[in-house]
Amino acid sequence: MIPALIGLAAVLVLVLIRVPIALAMGLVGIIGYANEISLRGALSMAARLILDGARDYGLSVIPLFILMGLLVNISGMSREMYRAAHAFLGHMRGGLAMATISACGMFAAISGSSLATVSTMSRVAMPEMRRFGYDDALSTASIAAGGTLGILIPPSIILVIYGLLTESSIRALFLAGIVPGFLGVLLYIAVVALMVRWRPAIGPRGDRTPWPERLRSLSGIGGVIGLFVFVIGGLYGLLDFYPLHLRFSPTEAAGMGAMGTFLIALWRGRLTFRNTLGALSETAVTTAGLFSILIGAWIFSNFVNLVGMPEALVAIITENDLHPMTVMLIILLIYIVLGCVFESLSMMVLTVPVFFPVIVALGFDPIWFGIVVVIVIEISLITPPVGLNVFIMKSVVPDVSTGTIFRGVTPFWIADIIRLFLVVMLPFISLYLPGLLL
Repeated sequence: MIPALIGLAAVLVLVLIRVPIALAMGLVGIIGYANEISLRGALSMAARLILDGARDYGLSVIPLFILMGLLVNISGMSREMYRAAHAFLGHMRGGLAMATISACGMFAAISGSSLATVSTMSRVAMPEMRRFGYDDALSTASIAAGGTLGILIPPSIILVIYGLLTESSIRALFLAGIVPGFLGVLLYIAVVALMVRWRPAIGPRGDRTPWPERLRSLSGIGGVIGLFVFVIGGLYGLLDFYPLHLRFSPTEAAGMGAMGTFLIALWRGRLTFRNTLGALSETAVTTAGLFSILIGAWIFSNFVNLVGMPEALVAIITENDLHPMTVMLIILLIYIVLGCVFESLSMMVLTVPVFFPVIVALGFDPIWFGIVVVIVIEISLITPPVGLNVFIMKSVVPDVSTGTIFRGVTPFWIADIIRLFLVVMLPFISLYLPGLLL
């Protein structure tokens, strides 16, 4: 176990001095493996993992979902989702912030990316909230917090990566993320309602939208709803009836979703050669980065397993007669602390290879643990000092201080802690749908 702890400390040090996480994990994994076996064996192991990863059909789901999210942005559907939410909620006190959170939830359902959700919705919602005199702390916090939903509500890139790291069912993970994701939307809206009740001036009422215009606004999100039903319905066999008989694998669902968003953007006249090339180029760059992180995580995981760290942790737990839930709470505390200094994806790929075997040995459900990990990662996205969503928000509205945004997200952070507690103590919140449909 000592070599694994030294290796883990080495990775942490390298990441803190700005060495890319993929390189840090891969380098430490190869050196550690070579120290235990031989340099030739370590290089052979790394080469095999790279070749196997390049040929893994399951990995093709990642670029397809990334492309789907980028095409959704190009198609202009994000603006229409906000417009629809605005039409129904904008006349309420704090209604524009509630509409922003609702639109973030809808955008998350087809983008799968937290950063894309924050970047897109900040440009759509922030000018409108400023026009009606909303407090900057509430405005920026509702976008930064709402953006965290992008990594939980399916399709989620983070859930796909967790499934690939742990060989868990991506179908089951997507289903398990639906209820906790929408619970997050409801808790965030409740936070806004409480904040404006306490301080009405921070979220004044907007204009009341007439009912005919509200109904017309729904037509703009028909494409979003249709796309979500098509992808998710095909993935879970809900469209497997005459005359459709549609049933997709996760990769096929990602491909159909990407093609659907492409056709919607084309039909709306939003596609140009330049933005199509830009979307494809960004997809390639993002995919290459994610693949390199995955391969680095696999190399490091092989080293950790070789030196027997998971077995040693289980032995320590058994010898000290620790209750499984006590161990789970310790792991969650470690995640929350790491979230203060680590970027979300880096934190997951670094810790899951260490904690996952322990969780399985203690009898916890791996699908449930995946949702718990993603919720903790959501919390890290708005936790100082490295809350990534906050800094994305800051880059879009540079005139608002980082301190103001962090002050605004604090109530949403508390709501996330409450949601984490509910999901941990009541596993059926995340496991009911997978059990029902699978």
